[in-house]
Amino acid sequence: MSHLHARDYERMLDLAVAVLEDKDPESLWHLIAAHLLEAFDCSTVIFAGLQTVNLADPVAEGWAPESLGPSVEEVVRRRVELQHPLIPYLTSGERSPVTMNRITDGWRNTACYSEARREFGTTHQLGLPLPTEGNLMRAVSLGRKGPDFTDHDLAFAARIQPLLVAMDNHIRELRRLRTAALGTSLLPAAEHGLTPREHTVLDLLSQGLTTTAIGHRLTISPHTVNRHLEKIYRKLGTNNRVATVNLARRVGLVP
Repeated sequence: MSHLHARDYERMLDLAVAVLEDKDPESLWHLIAAHLLEAFDCSTVIFAGLQTVNLADPVAEGWAPESLGPSVEEVVRRRVELQHPLIPYLTSGERSPVTMNRITDGWRNTACYSEARREFGTTHQLGLPLPTEGNLMRAVSLGRKGPDFTDHDLAFAARIQPLLVAMDNHIRELRRLRTAALGTSLLPAAEHGLTPREHTVLDLLSQGLTTTAIGHRLTISPHTVNRHLEKIYRKLGTNNRVATVNLARRVGLVP
């Protein structure tokens, strides 16, 4: 496998910091897409979710450049209709990042290739699966003009894949918290100095999850969870889980 460069790790760190500092879950995939656009030197980035039981109703949640606009959902729908090679790759259980040239004989002769070249001028694509549970398939599709994605690009995609999975979980948890807040009188976590990530950890703590379980849910290590908890205790002026959850409920930080 190709070796990564110091700049690759810097880009991953920059992306992680940007996501953790953003407070709006609805803008995060657009932010991630913009970072991937630069990191992979590509022309298009599309994040899509597909229900295996209903491929006819795909969801596109992030894209770059912004000029793709709302039409990106129509792009994803057309790719489903054209039987894009990444779909059978995902449904077969494959999880490694891959280029379309590596899983398709005659990629240039496919309808998906013609559609991408006509609409965006891209001639090569890299699929980056985001493993999840249940009947949901999630993946990032990168499109590039000119030369194909290299072994180094695939190595970088494999290294950044766990980070993207963790971010995907983070975004979905933030959305769940926002939905729950609409039905209650929850106060913004920022008023108590909590970051979105700390608020997510606090909510999972209030559900009775252990440090290990929280780490598994957010795809982070127990050590990282404990670091978040230490910051939460300090900001709320508590020193244990029970006191923290009781205070968070009393002031409306969690249901």
